[in-house]
Amino acid sequence: MNADSSPALTERLVGYLRPGAPGLMLTSGADGYPASAYTWVVVMDAGCLRFAVDCGSSALENLRRSGQASLQIIGPGDISFLIKGKARQIRQQIEAAAPAAVMLWELDVMAVKDQSWAGVTTTALQYQWPAAQREAMHKMEQAVYAEMRDLAA
Repeated sequence: MNADSSPALTERLVGYLRPGAPGLMLTSGADGYPASAYTWVVVMDAGCLRFAVDCGSSALENLRRSGQASLQIIGPGDISFLIKGKARQIRQQIEAAAPAAVMLWELDVMAVKDQSWAGVTTTALQYQWPAAQREAMHKMEQAVYAEMRDLAA
């Protein structure tokens, strides 16, 4: 495992996240234990990411309490990164996700850890929608990524 950590995203990770990708949001619960939730992630620049948070979720409570989050990004090949930072809400609703109640948050990157293993490839984290919903959900997901990217903070 690669133990290197840096305060900014690598060019390869920025390139992977530019169009948007699923990720795993990690927060610390009130009980001190880690909690995880799936999310959508887009990159703004090497020091800033945006991600989605379900309204009414325990993740939202955790973020509001601590202002801290980590995002686990697993992509094709050897893309495996843990990104830590300070989080803040920037929008109450991602309109493209409606009728789901999903907020837009931003993460100021504090540390990026490359968790890849030399010679090992990973399978990308991706959503597999049911066949009857696949096309509509893919369109919605792409609209969510576009809104997350294009919204001025």
